Amino acid sequence: MDGKLLARVGAVVFVAIAITATAIEMTRKEEEPAGHALRPVEVTPTDPLREAQRRCQLLGEAASRDPECLRVWAETRERFLGVVPAPASPQHQDGR
Repeated sequence: MDGKLLARVGAVVFVAIAITATAIEMTRKEEEPAGHALRPVEVTPTDPLREAQRRCQLLGEAASRDPECLRVWAETRERFLGVVPAPASPQHQDGR
């Protein structure tokens, strides 16, 4: 056999195998893992801060004038930055 002919036959065989492998992979159905389908749905407790953030988000530009939204944003910022609110200054017991 001539070298060029052998190279052409090899290339044709390679392309045929690649096309067959691609066709098989495309027709394969994805099987879901058994554990994935049986996992219970996690119920997350509702975060009141998160709900307030959503309400402020829905207000749009008006939220910048809403005192409740300003309080929510301050609390969110403190939570994000890890700032612990300072305790209120203690008042004297004897009325001074």
